[in-house]
Amino acid sequence: MKITIKRYTSEPQIKEAFLEYEIALENPTLLEALTYIKTKLDASLSFASGCRSSVCGSCSMRVNQKEVLACAYKVQERDVVEPLNNVPVIRDLVVDMEKSYATLSHAKAWLANTKSECNVSQEEVHRNEVQSDCILCGSCYSACPVHAVNGDFLGPFALTRVWRYVSDAREEAEAEKIATIQTNGVWDCTLCNNCTLVCPQNISSKADIEKLRSVSARHGFMDPAFGSFGGFGGGFGFDGSPSF
Repeated sequence: MKITIKRYTSEPQIKEAFLEYEIALENPTLLEALTYIKTKLDASLSFASGCRSSVCGSCSMRVNQKEVLACAYKVQERDVVEPLNNVPVIRDLVVDMEKSYATLSHAKAWLANTKSECNVSQEEVHRNEVQSDCILCGSCYSACPVHAVNGDFLGPFALTRVWRYVSDAREEAEAEKIATIQTNGVWDCTLCNNCTLVCPQNISSKADIEKLRSVSARHGFMDPAFGSFGGFGGGFGFDGSPSF
């Protein structure tokens, strides 16, 4: 079985290249294949991994232009493996997620002011249960067309985390959180649904952003580009067509 990996090389005039490797394994996961290459074929290959159980998110990368977790993906003949998009590459398949993680701070994606007494029903617990499953793998950022052209966009997993806490019955600072995500936030999303399609936890950031827009409207906010561009999308050249 042969796979191709996007690599940085040591050649003085080449910063990156696609190198092909033959894997002598039967039905391996991509992480097993990468480990085989590093231990048997090319010790210079760099990639990240952690739990090997689809929990930590550190082995997120792209195969055939789609985001996957290497520990869960089964290798196919002629797969092309690349690092995540929209983040700086440190080396080979290892990327720097620092700026993406910083969006959580910018968006104030945490439980801020809690009510002194609050009875939380089972229905309210389930309302935002799935959003707590986010493993911050960065797949949604890599697949996001807005993040590709606007590095200040808060992005899918930050906005999903905001919805998780805005919808929490214990949160008293809903208005403050909603105000924080108006710039480079909910209205800049094109609702393309790419983030949902690649999420290994089956979280729909698109749906969460739509709910945040509804809450934003309740607090008197609206898409600042609506009058100028005739639709959503923050003026990035997308047509604002609804997605399903």
